[in-house]
Amino acid sequence: MLAEELLRLVHVIGATVLFGTGAGIAFFMVMAHRTGDPKLIAHVAGTVVIADAIFTATAVILQPITGYLLVQSIGWSLEEGWIALSLLLYVLTGVFWLPVVWIQVRLRDLARAASATDMPLPAAYHRLYRIWFACGFPAFFAVIGILWLMLNKPSIPLL
Repeated sequence: MLAEELLRLVHVIGATVLFGTGAGIAFFMVMAHRTGDPKLIAHVAGTVVIADAIFTATAVILQPITGYLLVQSIGWSLEEGWIALSLLLYVLTGVFWLPVVWIQVRLRDLARAASATDMPLPAAYHRLYRIWFACGFPAFFAVIGILWLMLNKPSIPLL
């Protein structure tokens, strides 16, 4: 029983890290972008890239592991509707998160280059920022959906 409680705790912490880090990263990137200052954007984007590598990536790896172990421990089936939908939303989140990680690195690098040459941010930066911003919404709402499913465990029939 203690192992199951520990798994639940680690799983919930992972979910809160995913949600909290994602929201925090988005907030700080948006606020830095709004300044238009390449030096500030480069610094914040550099911190964001590190935070994503340490916190988000760790949680991304641990979530399916702890989720699977919980399913096995509790005796649920991966074919239960709420679990299957959670997994689908998790994949959807990853589809949007993976490009965002690459975009954040590029935004950082473009801002560093602009800062080093005392030039304004290039058009490529602004184009990538718009893509980064747009990718955040489906990922954010998918994570909210997963949290809702985890808390409510609704009966959802599989087709």
